[in-house]
Amino acid sequence: MAKEAALAEIKAGRMPERYLRNLGTIGLAGQLRLLQAKVVVVGAGGLGGYVLECLARQGVGQLVVIDGDNFAAHNLNRQILCTTENLGRSKAQEAARRLAAVNPEVEVTAVAQMLTTTTAQALLAGADVVVDALDSLRDRSMLFQAAGALGIPVVHGAIAGFTGQVAVLFPEDTYLAVFLTQKAPAQGVEAELGNPAATPAMAAALQAQETVKLLTGTGRILRNEILYFDMEQLEFEKIRMPQGGTV
Repeated sequence: MAKEAALAEIKAGRMPERYLRNLGTIGLAGQLRLLQAKVVVVGAGGLGGYVLECLARQGVGQLVVIDGDNFAAHNLNRQILCTTENLGRSKAQEAARRLAAVNPEVEVTAVAQMLTTTTAQALLAGADVVVDALDSLRDRSMLFQAAGALGIPVVHGAIAGFTGQVAVLFPEDTYLAVFLTQKAPAQGVEAELGNPAATPAMAAALQAQETVKLLTGTGRILRNEILYFDMEQLEFEKIRMPQGGTV
């Protein structure tokens, strides 16, 4: 009922108090679009936890979190949803618990299983945007294919050490999809370099903002480009990608 009340208030021309600080950036129309939107976040670890937190606080009305993993002690250094109290518990279910406390107006569905070729399209169906918060390049390729088949844009993020990258893929952006997944090993370089706490926070903040821009129709979308950052060297670079075609 809380979500319906917020929608009614916005439609009456008033911004609900919890979203007042959104008014100057996305306005009433943008907030209405967020509350009516559905976003699927695949992965609830370093990237996904921060993305989910941002989207719930900003008021995305329906969030689906997909992750078949459980929290472990080595997640404590960087994963915002991981605490000493929930070690061993489902990442997806703990994400839903956290977001219910942050914003009860958001409908959260926890899917405590890994995405597979068999389940991918069914789990992504109906989403306005899919967020790639995976650490497996092979799974990422599968995600891009499933979202592309459904016509859903994907907000990609990846991290390793002090570095990260963010991009937005539309179904027709085949060059970028192949570029990000070609010759994919089981896991990316994150498995070797690890991550300090700030790296996933930076990448996830950019992913969350690209998601909000897609949903509200505001700002310039990071399309056919990859934004790279290096937090150790304080460097940011955008690499332009060709449209369509193959690598």
